[in-house]
Amino acid sequence: MQGLTIGQLELGQKASFTKTVTETDVYMFAGITGDINPIHINREYAKETMFKDRIAHGMLCAGFISAVLGVQLPGPGSIYSGQTLKFLAPVYIGDTITATVEVSEIFTEKGKVILKTTCANQDGKIVVDGEATIVLR
Repeated sequence: MQGLTIGQLELGQKASFTKTVTETDVYMFAGITGDINPIHINREYAKETMFKDRIAHGMLCAGFISAVLGVQLPGPGSIYSGQTLKFLAPVYIGDTITATVEVSEIFTEKGKVILKTTCANQDGKIVVDGEATIVLR
């Protein structure tokens, strides 16, 4: 499996990954990372918050961006060297999230690419917005 080279990238090129967030995903992420904040794993606690229900970890959703970058665009062999993120809306268990990356700048001489990164829910609402920096061979 080999990803794209910098010469194969074009401005505006896009790729996406879609996944429905399950309760298992949230519990496994909590266990792997140690982030056991009750807003994610305790339904009774979450009912008393501004969200009124459990929400997925923001970084779980950001991980979907990593899936697009590492598998599709630019894909295997690329090095994820930076990311900015803004968490704009909650993601609830059962939401279907689509992570999309879009090539916005190409620095051929430096072997570097900047990509716009977003995650949107099933209603098209942007829940995560940011920018990734990728180094290519």
